[in-house]
Amino acid sequence: MKIAVCVKQIPDPATPYALDPITHFVVRPAEQVLDDTDRYGIELGLQLAEASGGTVTLVSMSPVGNLQGIRQALAMGADKAVVVNDPALRGSGALVTARVLAAAIAREEADLVITGTESTDGYAGVVPQMIAELLDLPALTFARKVTLEGTTLKVERQTAGGYDEVEATLPALISVTSGAVEPRYPTFKGIMQAKQKPVDQPTAADLGLEPATVGAAGSGQVISEVRPAPERSGGVKIKDEGEAHLEIVKLLERAKVI
Repeated sequence: MKIAVCVKQIPDPATPYALDPITHFVVRPAEQVLDDTDRYGIELGLQLAEASGGTVTLVSMSPVGNLQGIRQALAMGADKAVVVNDPALRGSGALVTARVLAAAIAREEADLVITGTESTDGYAGVVPQMIAELLDLPALTFARKVTLEGTTLKVERQTAGGYDEVEATLPALISVTSGAVEPRYPTFKGIMQAKQKPVDQPTAADLGLEPATVGAAGSGQVISEVRPAPERSGGVKIKDEGEAHLEIVKLLERAKVI
């Protein structure tokens, strides 16, 4: 079984970064880290591959930098990585991102696609479902538990009130919640092997995507301005001498809450 796991390199959240003053895009450093939420999808992929004798291919779209984040994922045990690296992709929105990832996954002929629920630097939360639609796959989202019986996936889908039991036949896509599995720690051997594992770096053109369908042009959006959020003004202090509730009522009336 061929398993494709979508992962993302992001700027280290612990490191300050800046916006380009002209384009307003994030200036991505050469050193980027693996999005921590992707570790759950990688671990699930590895477990299913080990049980079925399959392989795990990481699929990503980002400037490669020094590949630190991708190597972190490979060190967990994935077999190889495909990182779509193309300056033309700069400014891509969620749909373009899904389009690019779907094209890369289709080229790998994956039987199962695993994603997180959303990236921690974007929080769009729609890319997994878009990939499934573009690849014409059933989408089993927000999986908190996954089992594979032959070619049938059974998933406990997290909901606000508990979980739903859903299933689908491969090929399929699942998005995994944090806590679905316990990610393994890379071993020293795994870290050393990660340096030798293949990392394919196709461009959008290599995947058959036209320039007009990717990047800011394909997304139909521009960042016209970026400005700091206004500082919060100080609140109103009410000294309670037994009638503070009346002042609160007046404030609520002025705000037309009551």
